[in-house]
Amino acid sequence: MKRLSLLLLAWALALPAQALNIFACEPEWAALAQELAGDKTSIYSATVGTQDPHRVEARPSLIAKARRADLRICTGAELEVGWLPVVLRESANPAIQPGQLGAFEAAAYVTMMDVPTRLDRSEGDVHPGGNPHIQLDPRNYLPIAQALAQRLAQLDPVNAASYQQRHASFHQNWLAAIARWEKQAAPLKGQPIAVQHKGFPYLENWLGMKEIVALEPKPGMEPSAAHLATVLGKLQTQPVRMVLRAAYQSPRPSEWLAERAHIPSVELPFTVGGDGVAKDLYGLFDDTLTRLLAGLK
Repeated sequence: MKRLSLLLLAWALALPAQALNIFACEPEWAALAQELAGDKTSIYSATVGTQDPHRVEARPSLIAKARRADLRICTGAELEVGWLPVVLRESANPAIQPGQLGAFEAAAYVTMMDVPTRLDRSEGDVHPGGNPHIQLDPRNYLPIAQALAQRLAQLDPVNAASYQQRHASFHQNWLAAIARWEKQAAPLKGQPIAVQHKGFPYLENWLGMKEIVALEPKPGMEPSAAHLATVLGKLQTQPVRMVLRAAYQSPRPSEWLAERAHIPSVELPFTVGGDGVAKDLYGLFDDTLTRLLAGLK
């Protein structure tokens, strides 16, 4: 029995030491942390790719993960305002509370789009800091990755050199990938599109696509049949090439419009894990462009 215990202890000691526990609010930040930290961290994503990041249940298992976290990586810009404050309060973990070194919000490192000039909740789910769906412009990952690598090094100085080395490698590979994606996406420039939810402004800005109309009458509000009929009428004078929706959304509104306007309804992964191809950050953009280009045919 003693010999068995010693063997188990030796096996445990042989396991790679993971210096940091990371709690990522969305899969794209878990994927970025994986790129920068590798096996130096234990990474948990609070949401999956087919889940609406606006609406998450603050369940006990989520709170338990937050309680043990050394670093919290979230989008910010109030994307998680409906559930994260409860998780933070119930976790009672001072290290990841707002303003602490263990609290990292990606939106702080990019230029925000659709920042409202006035706040009026009657206009739907409007975010005061701007549209929070920053993950669909690959250029945004460059400043975010740089800031996150620095934060990892601050929290875990023993492995700082590893984080810096992995960041340099990611930066080089990501720039090459962006150049390849932009060449591939050239036919999308200037193409008019409809969107089910205003979740794609960063993608549109990157690729030069022009959003003509959104199916939701207000952000977060399901369109009625009467509203969809109004949208269909608008497309008679302003036609679009396709209607986009995220993988987590119901296909009914976009497929209703697609059938009547004779255009493709294109489902995009929206984040890592949104479909079986988008298994990491590179797969997210590979698959997004493949689906958009297929929508032009």
